[in-house]
Amino acid sequence: MDERLISFLLRAKKATYAGHGAETAPSRPASHDLIYSEGNLQYIDTYLGGERFSGEEAIWQDGKPIWAMNYSGRVAGQPFSGDFLKDALAHVKEDNPYRGPARYSDGTYKYTMTVDGNINWYQGYEKIETEGRMVYELYFHGGLVI
Repeated sequence: MDERLISFLLRAKKATYAGHGAETAPSRPASHDLIYSEGNLQYIDTYLGGERFSGEEAIWQDGKPIWAMNYSGRVAGQPFSGDFLKDALAHVKEDNPYRGPARYSDGTYKYTMTVDGNINWYQGYEKIETEGRMVYELYFHGGLVI
């Protein structure tokens, strides 16, 4: 995946879920869908559930799927902050374009993300802790679609 597509992916992430973007009409019963497009590129993030959820982010170029990431997560305790999660995800970096940064904190909340592989083929894990307790976790994996 080249730098141009990674830059698009980061803009799309920041404009949709992480950026409090508006949902579109659901593509499946009770799904949450967020779409971002630029020219011949389209990004769709779709997920099912709320406190326990699964979903997929994907990129299409000229109508052809070229990259996808599946994820499944859960709120594991309280006090969980969805706003903190979105803030952490908005700090995603080009050298680590999967979810959020490797580490991020604000107040008592601490986000960590680990990944094995590279943007072409990878798997990872993220979690949020507060006051020494895990309150959220998510597993993800993905890569190029050929």
